[in-house]
Amino acid sequence: MPNLQSKWRFLMMVLGVQLIVMALLSREGYQKRVTYFFRIFRRTDTGVGASMQNHTGRDVYANLSLLSKSQTREESMPYCPKKSPLVGGPLRVTFPSGLTLVQVERKNPLVVRGGRYRPPNCESLHHTAIIIPHRNREHHLKFLLYYLHPFLQRQQLNYGIYIIHQAGNYTFNRAKLMNVGFREAMREEDWDCLFFHDVDLIPEDDRNTYTCDAHPKHAAIAMDKFGYKLPYKMYFGGVSALTPLQYLKMNGFPNNYWGWGGEDDDIGIRVSLGGMLITRPSLNVGRYKMIKHKLDKGNEVNPRRFNMLAKTRHTWKEDGMNTVEYEVLSREYLPLYTNITVNIGTEKGLLSLPPKTQMAPPANGMPKKDAKTSLPDTEHHPLS
Repeated sequence: MPNLQSKWRFLMMVLGVQLIVMALLSREGYQKRVTYFFRIFRRTDTGVGASMQNHTGRDVYANLSLLSKSQTREESMPYCPKKSPLVGGPLRVTFPSGLTLVQVERKNPLVVRGGRYRPPNCESLHHTAIIIPHRNREHHLKFLLYYLHPFLQRQQLNYGIYIIHQAGNYTFNRAKLMNVGFREAMREEDWDCLFFHDVDLIPEDDRNTYTCDAHPKHAAIAMDKFGYKLPYKMYFGGVSALTPLQYLKMNGFPNNYWGWGGEDDDIGIRVSLGGMLITRPSLNVGRYKMIKHKLDKGNEVNPRRFNMLAKTRHTWKEDGMNTVEYEVLSREYLPLYTNITVNIGTEKGLLSLPPKTQMAPPANGMPKKDAKTSLPDTEHHPLS
């Protein structure tokens, strides 16, 4: 009996030593797994509490109150410095409930009708137009405008924001709306840079300057949905910037991608075919937070996108800015942006729309009486 008890105690001692060794060896890995679990938990919690956990950056409106609306612009003003003193780096991005466009307007008193702004105390070195394709995304739009206006003001830009609204219920065509935005923005002013901007992406660092480079620039290099990494080398989606010359050199964007997917890669190929490179900010600067959403009705995945991409090398000169056709149905100069509602037709061509589907829905929270509307000639012919 004592012999059996001794063997039992020896066995328990060996097991205890093994457990202690395993605990020591796995301690670091265990801590990493626990930390990873809580990171995932925080990342997937999309409620208001989760949005308030991002305390790493500062308020995008910080210090902008120093720019008084009462300041008068002189006829001869100094140029703004190459690096704006208002730029500070990472920004805190949250999505407060109950936000309205009226509140956004009140927080941006220096923005004038049509979504235009210029620094009150210096002459900007850069004139940038922001082109945003849109349909049924009013909820996302108000958050983008809430952050984008002060973001651009921090960089001391002379800028204007254009919302290009696709009328009707036919399949969404993001790239064609970009071509429309380019044409209509350049008709109003000689912009030296155009940013083509998805409505659901919020910039998280104001050092990501909204100015153009010597080559086409891909600004949204690090989105949270991709783990703040570039998904693949030729990706050119989300937010991109081109000068008018660069845009025309690659014949703009394709017009024939109806539905979701493919056009970003087509554009990246066009940059290369136009003899240009893609420039990007660093990963820690080109950061964006995406407002989570499902695919919109009317923007289903394009099943032909891969076959179309295989033909880009042969089609890019015949499909782009030189062939875009559309009708401008309305142009509204609202307090925070210029809204241009257009009929871009279907895959079969430019067709007339029923009267009830032609006009864009009223902007959520925006007083309609503040809008100035003009109706230009409806049909616009391709560039020669």
